[in-house]
Amino acid sequence: MGSLAQLAAAQGHKVTGSDQNVYPPMSTQLENAGIDVMAGFQVEHLQPAPDLVVIGNAMSRGNEAVEYVLNRQIPYTSGPAYLAQHILKGKWVMAVAGTHGKTTTSSMLTWVLEDCGFKPGFLIGGVPKNFEVSARLGESDFFVVEADEYDSAFFDKRSKFVHYQGRTVILNNLEFDHADIFKDIEAIKTQFHHLVRTVPSDGLIIYPKQEKHIKDTLEQGCWTPVSIIGEDWCYQLIDEAGSQFKVQHKGVDVGEVNWQQTGLHNVMNAIACIAAAYHVGILPKDSISALNRFEGVKRRMELITNARGVSVYDDFAHHPTAIKSTLQGLKNSGQFKRIWAVIEPRSNTMRMGIHKQALPDSIRDADQVIWFQPKGLNWQMDDVINNCNKIEQKAVLFDDVDAIIAHLLENATQGDAVVLMSNGGFAGIHQKLADALKA
Repeated sequence: MGSLAQLAAAQGHKVTGSDQNVYPPMSTQLENAGIDVMAGFQVEHLQPAPDLVVIGNAMSRGNEAVEYVLNRQIPYTSGPAYLAQHILKGKWVMAVAGTHGKTTTSSMLTWVLEDCGFKPGFLIGGVPKNFEVSARLGESDFFVVEADEYDSAFFDKRSKFVHYQGRTVILNNLEFDHADIFKDIEAIKTQFHHLVRTVPSDGLIIYPKQEKHIKDTLEQGCWTPVSIIGEDWCYQLIDEAGSQFKVQHKGVDVGEVNWQQTGLHNVMNAIACIAAAYHVGILPKDSISALNRFEGVKRRMELITNARGVSVYDDFAHHPTAIKSTLQGLKNSGQFKRIWAVIEPRSNTMRMGIHKQALPDSIRDADQVIWFQPKGLNWQMDDVINNCNKIEQKAVLFDDVDAIIAHLLENATQGDAVVLMSNGGFAGIHQKLADALKA
């Protein structure tokens, strides 16, 4: 929603917003764009009545501002509908969907297009470091959008991505998530197939060969050519960390990526990006050249500080698969004496306890694990701690961020890496820990 607000402001509209908790980097971007953000959802924020209210999918009936909009018959729409109707019309939309990797892959693809002179527009759910903003209108017919499967609004329960009419579509992966709106994996497959139904026959769908749920989805009906990672496009690791790998297209070596990123998940993201760029006419060697200068995304294994010889990273991982692949990449880099994973199970799915059985296995590559039990968690984490310790993971549980910082100050030593994992603000632990280490 913050990214969309910036696009609307760039179109020349006067934009204001209401939200509960806005924190950097988005709060900084909104301020720089001259967009006033008001705390809470008071009806006074809608006086005088705006021409249009764009309602985010976190809003529901009973919310004071929502009820005011409906009662006063103020025109309203959803975020994805606004994007489709006012920004994406006439564009070659390059949509990146999947349970994991959407933000990073969208950022990679946008940077490749930019580096090759395409000047694309984009809307991404994070901040690519090569751009320092999460959205812009662009200066061409190409637009990259992070295509989320979450629902559109309280009045439109379709997934956001069905609005976008993507022409080049990446399906990174498909796992069970968003348990607050999806009953099971079959319900998610249904929404993904709705997306597949919107891709034109002269478009392209890109997906990894090993993703069974995506194969199942496409077997329900596909009217678009497909490009398969693992068949049409392949990789060969040069180092286990994924910071160097060869790229092959139809069995022919087309270049070598040598970049700052790590982890097999990022290798897969890169291959999908190269395939998508190829669909719009960018040669693999040029995509690879751009990727070698890709700086990453804020809050995706972003180095916060290296103080007292302890490297502190901020990572958005909030699903067992993402946690596992991130820690695996860090371990395979061989850079650190010990790896500390500090995890807040904050997402709606995590809060419901859906993934708790998978959590112990997800942190096998960490040497020390600190779990944070946030307020409002619907289950106690004692079983997770016990199961972690059964597989010789030294896990501890805290419900206070200051106590976590004290524990790290006492026990983390030179050569260690600390990865802070949460899809929220984590009570400001990132800056607090950095300041404490420096002090």
